[in-house]
Amino acid sequence: MIASYDLGFCQMDIYENYIINVMNEGITVLPEYNEIFVEITDTHFRDKKFVYITHRIHSYSVNPTIYLETAKIKNLVGFAVVSNTSLQKMQTKIEKAFFRKEFLQFDTIEEALKWKDDIIKKHTLTG
Repeated sequence: MIASYDLGFCQMDIYENYIINVMNEGITVLPEYNEIFVEITDTHFRDKKFVYITHRIHSYSVNPTIYLETAKIKNLVGFAVVSNTSLQKMQTKIEKAFFRKEFLQFDTIEEALKWKDDIIKKHTLTG
């Protein structure tokens, strides 16, 4: 791990080419959280492709329109949701419609990390 942030609304861990984020129980993901996310990614991934992995351990709300802005981060090549609940799987389908990049749901962190390796490699080869 390169860095870890406790942002009050989430715990964000930064690795070489990915982020694992765990949102706090009961929060609503707000647009201003995206601004903080952009600052952190500029610090750690300025000229490097990366994947965002959200580990949905807790229950919280997401306004899916937030993904319209998140997708504008040029070097963010993929977004993974890790959760094995049927509710989260349904929610992920809705959220995916707002994100114009690779966006997949996985049951385990291990599956998401394997996909992360594949997607980073794909985008490194294609530019």
